[in-house]
Amino acid sequence: MISEKDLSELEKIPLDERITRVENLLKDKESPRPFELGLLLALKMGQEIREKKPLGSESGDLVASWSGKHPESVVEEAIAFAKEFLLNPAKIAEKIKAGLKGDERSEAQGANDKGESPEETNG
Repeated sequence: MISEKDLSELEKIPLDERITRVENLLKDKESPRPFELGLLLALKMGQEIREKKPLGSESGDLVASWSGKHPESVVEEAIAFAKEFLLNPAKIAEKIKAGLKGDERSEAQGANDKGESPEETNG
């Protein structure tokens, strides 16, 4: 799992090296989480934008490679996370931090699905 510490370290290094590090963290994972795949996709998309390449010219191949390896729902969630990383990085960072606090929080949210925010549920 990619930890909050991993994310903090990633912010301090160049984009190419960030991509390599995330790829290395994920290469041996049998079942990566959607936000982990989304992070890699967002980094790849950011690289395309920075290099003025058409969006999807390389990241599209990455997503296509996930098709046989991961369930469709995981790939779709990863794409959504990547979009959120690019458009609203602060919001996604909060989601990641919340996810790092443990799965029991997610279970509590599922059991108490009244449309409350996590802060209201656990506040």
